[in-house]
Amino acid sequence: MIVVVDYGMGNLKSVVNACKLLGKTAKVSDSPKVLEKATKIIFPGVGHFGRAVKELKKRKLFSLLQEKAKAGVPFLGICLGMQILFEESSEAPGIKGLALFKGKVKRFSSKSLAVPHMGWNQIKKQRSKETEKQDNLFKGIKDKSFFYFVHSYYCQPKDKSIIATTTDYGVEFASSINKENVWAVQFHLEKSQSQGLRLLDNFLKL
Repeated sequence: MIVVVDYGMGNLKSVVNACKLLGKTAKVSDSPKVLEKATKIIFPGVGHFGRAVKELKKRKLFSLLQEKAKAGVPFLGICLGMQILFEESSEAPGIKGLALFKGKVKRFSSKSLAVPHMGWNQIKKQRSKETEKQDNLFKGIKDKSFFYFVHSYYCQPKDKSIIATTTDYGVEFASSINKENVWAVQFHLEKSQSQGLRLLDNFLKL
């Protein structure tokens, strides 16, 4: 069962519709009982880091998401759903994220570029072809392909080996990460047209 996590923040309908286009049925839920049965988890998000953490805890999903990820269930974070995988964010000082990865989330500080970073931008693959074959998320997607971004904050992983792609916006930041069964992307799959669908299809086929 593919479960799209509902914590009141995220473009859930667009993600579900994208799954439908690929011939897959995804269930939107904020129920811990449903999440317990998930064989794949999609964790989207739009909005404030602190509020998102609060909503996850309120719905009793925070610890459960940690458990499911650590248990090996294929897990895909999108946008804010990527940022919450880290320990903390400058958007919400003192509030701890899921901490599946060590590192911080920082705000863009460029004086010459608009914030939020909004629109199409390129991804640069950081892994060897051999390593890329192991995670398969970018199978069939060329280096320097364009994806659609909308965000004011970016992730800084302590472990650089988890970075699958980077993107340049005044600073070179991690636009996607992967370690074992957990993948996350800063861009919006559901807004990235054919490339986004291909990446989502790769995840659903894992």
